[in-house]
Amino acid sequence: MSDDLTRIRAGWLIDVGAGEVLRDRVIGIRGDRIESIGDDDGSPVQIDLSEHTVLPGLIDCHAHLIGEIEGGHGYASLVQRTGAQEALTGVRNARDTVRAGFTTVRDVGTFRAFVDVALRDAIEAGDVVGPRMLCAGAYVTSSGGGGDVTGLAPDVDAVVPRDLRLGVANSVDEVRRVVREILHGGADFIKVIATGAVLTEGTVPSAPEFTQAEIGAAVEEAALYETHVAAHAHGAEGIERAVRAGARSIEHGSLMDDNSIALMAEHGTYLVADVWMGDWMIDQGEREGWSPDVMRKLRETTEVQREGFAKAVEAGVRIAFGTDSGTYPHGMNAHQFATMVKLGMTPIEAIRSATVVAAELLGWRDRVGAIEPGLFADLVAVRGDVLSDVGLLTDMDVVMKGGVLVSAG
Repeated sequence: MSDDLTRIRAGWLIDVGAGEVLRDRVIGIRGDRIESIGDDDGSPVQIDLSEHTVLPGLIDCHAHLIGEIEGGHGYASLVQRTGAQEALTGVRNARDTVRAGFTTVRDVGTFRAFVDVALRDAIEAGDVVGPRMLCAGAYVTSSGGGGDVTGLAPDVDAVVPRDLRLGVANSVDEVRRVVREILHGGADFIKVIATGAVLTEGTVPSAPEFTQAEIGAAVEEAALYETHVAAHAHGAEGIERAVRAGARSIEHGSLMDDNSIALMAEHGTYLVADVWMGDWMIDQGEREGWSPDVMRKLRETTEVQREGFAKAVEAGVRIAFGTDSGTYPHGMNAHQFATMVKLGMTPIEAIRSATVVAAELLGWRDRVGAIEPGLFADLVAVRGDVLSDVGLLTDMDVVMKGGVLVSAG
């Protein structure tokens, strides 16, 4: 990487910190960092984006880069795939994600423990093209819960590889133990499955699967390592337990009610709600004949989640962008922006949710999430006015990560 100054002309630059659009700016990049931002004085530039809107590299706070796309048939089939297969699929998924303009993701879990960590390290070493990653390492889940491998015959249960069940815990002490093991294995944060899951056979999304004390134990242990807990929680009771226990974010929130929304707003808990992918999954499931249990739960949670999301926006809940990538083809993440706007966010609020707000959730505001001096030179560019049509973000013309062009249309 050259230490020479690279100058980029931006016709329109979105200042996500101030929530405004600036005209005719020049961004100076040295190495992998932004060095300066100034008025365009007409001096020569290396990259001319005078016909583009330029904004920070986007952040997806709920991604799953490891493995194949969800099939809606349960997770028992995971025993038919090796960790190596999962990792190599992750390489493809990481490439598709960063080329779509998502230069940072919080990868919120893989059944094969620490395969996400290996992918993260390969990207950081420059061996693989992909986004910056924060990794959960493995799910913390109860036996038979939303993050466990269900659907197996009872007499084959014992032969499931340990890395598929590394985070299974059924008491406060077991939660503390597995959290430590996951963090020692290289995870950046902890993902707790606080309720049943839509795509896990036999679990009930509305039903809590950990007590507040058990979630609190995970939060306490994570805090010792100066990190946070993301709580998968669909049902209102599970959401409230996680918020009171100190989880930093609620993932999905599909069955949130007025009380749980008010509690998130009061505690400053982030909501990361995948409000777009439900339509895609229902259509796909109908075509492919997915499990009736999964299809029923998809239909029961998709629209009610959107209603709750709109209420959360109105209530002032902190919302960070997250799509549950891996439930749809990777690289389609930006399709969610239009849904968020339809549900009450302004275009700049939706963009802030995937930039500066997401960076705050990750604890990486000093690294990513804005085009500011000192931050990584992660930026994307599209033709047209994205504040008039956020759908333009689904077709990136330019993607830069750390001062290096990933793609240029």
